[in-house]
Amino acid sequence: MPRAKFQTLTEQMFYILLCLREECYGMDILDKVPAITQGRVNVGSGTLYNLLEQFAQAGMIRATRVEGRRRSYLLTDFGRDILRREYNRIRAQAEDYRLAFGEE
Repeated sequence: MPRAKFQTLTEQMFYILLCLREECYGMDILDKVPAITQGRVNVGSGTLYNLLEQFAQAGMIRATRVEGRRRSYLLTDFGRDILRREYNRIRAQAEDYRLAFGEE
């Protein structure tokens, strides 16, 4: 049985959506993701624009401004819920690890 789309997010998906809590252009996101993650995560432009299109089609983000080919986007309430669900999933995994290894 195939997994539902966006049931879980990749790191790149998570950080793109995190950037869109504020209105951003695609080029802004390409700069913000490495800055947020201290260079641990990078997003290529092809991946970014493909995901932005998928997120928009799914109703997770919306275009807020269009200037020629340049578009800015913002997270929708639905996108915020998806992001929050992923955050809670990651926290649960971290808690499972902590319990398994008895770390405080």
